Amino acid sequence: MDYVLKTDGLTKQYGKHTVVDHVNMKVKKGDIYGFIGKNGAGKTTFMRMVAGLAFPVEGSMELFGSKDLEKQRVRIGSLIEQPGIYGNMTARENMEVMRKSLGITEKHAVEEILEFVKLSNTGKKKVKNFSMGMKQRLGIALALFTNPDFLILDEPINGLDPAGIKEIRDLLLELNQEKQITILISSHILGELSKIATRYGIIKDGVLMEEFEQEELEQRCRRCQKLIVDDVNRASAILEEKCHIFNYDVPQTGILRVFEGLDSTWNINKELILGGIKIKESYLAGQDLEGYFMDLLGGEKNA
Repeated sequence: MDYVLKTDGLTKQYGKHTVVDHVNMKVKKGDIYGFIGKNGAGKTTFMRMVAGLAFPVEGSMELFGSKDLEKQRVRIGSLIEQPGIYGNMTARENMEVMRKSLGITEKHAVEEILEFVKLSNTGKKKVKNFSMGMKQRLGIALALFTNPDFLILDEPINGLDPAGIKEIRDLLLELNQEKQITILISSHILGELSKIATRYGIIKDGVLMEEFEQEELEQRCRRCQKLIVDDVNRASAILEEKCHIFNYDVPQTGILRVFEGLDSTWNINKELILGGIKIKESYLAGQDLEGYFMDLLGGEKNA
C-alpha cells in the first residue's frame, strides 16, 4: 500500500510538557484524512512537524515512502494557522510575491491557480477587505503553488459562514478527486468534515487514540437496539428462532446490538423474557457522527 505519510513514535515536548506523544499515523495516497482533537490536543504541532516547521524530540517519519524528508517536502503544500498573506496587496499581488520567492518563472501559473480557487475576478480589491472564506481560498492558492501531491490544512473552515464552508468543501473535493492530491485536514466542524473525509485520526492529550476508515465510522454510528443480557448465546438463538432476526452482532461479552426490527423492540424483549433471558438493559442506541466524536473526546463540543 502506498503511504504519503507514516510516522513512528513522533514526539514533541516544550519544556517538560509533551504536546505530541509517540504518534504513529498512516495517511494513504488518495486519503482525505480528518484529524480530530480538542484545542491543545497536539494537532497543529503535529502538522508543523510534518511540514518541517517544528522538529520532533523523538521518533521518525517517512514521506512518500522515503526518509529523505528535505527532498520529499517539496511535494507538500500547507496552510497551518493563519495564511501568510499581505492585507494591503491584492490576491494577484500576493500570488506574485509567492511566485517570485519560489523562483517560478511561468507567470501564467498565478492566473491558473486564482481561477481554480475562484479568485481571478477580485481585481484591485485589497485582501484586508476579503471575506474570511476568500482569505482561506487565497491561503490554499498559495499552498498549491508548488503543485503539491500532499496538502496539509489546519482548520481551513473555522470561522466561515455556511456558504464559505461549502466553497472550501467543494474545492477540497475537487483537489482530491480531480488533481489526485492527498489531504490531511483538521477541523472543529465535525459534521462538515464527515462529508469529505475518507479516514480519521483521533488525538487526545497528544496521544493518537485510534485511526479508522469512513465506512467503519458509519458502522459504529448505526442505529440499533442495544441489549445487555445474562446469556448472549441463548439470546442470539431466540433472536433467530423466535424473532427471525439475523442482523445483529456481539461487540463485547454480554452485549447484543440488533440492527433490524427497531419498530418492534417490545416484541424482541418479550421473546427474550419468555425464553428465560434476564435483560439488564434494553435501549435504542446510535448517534450522529459529531456525537460519536464528542463521546470519544470527552463530551465538550470543542474538537
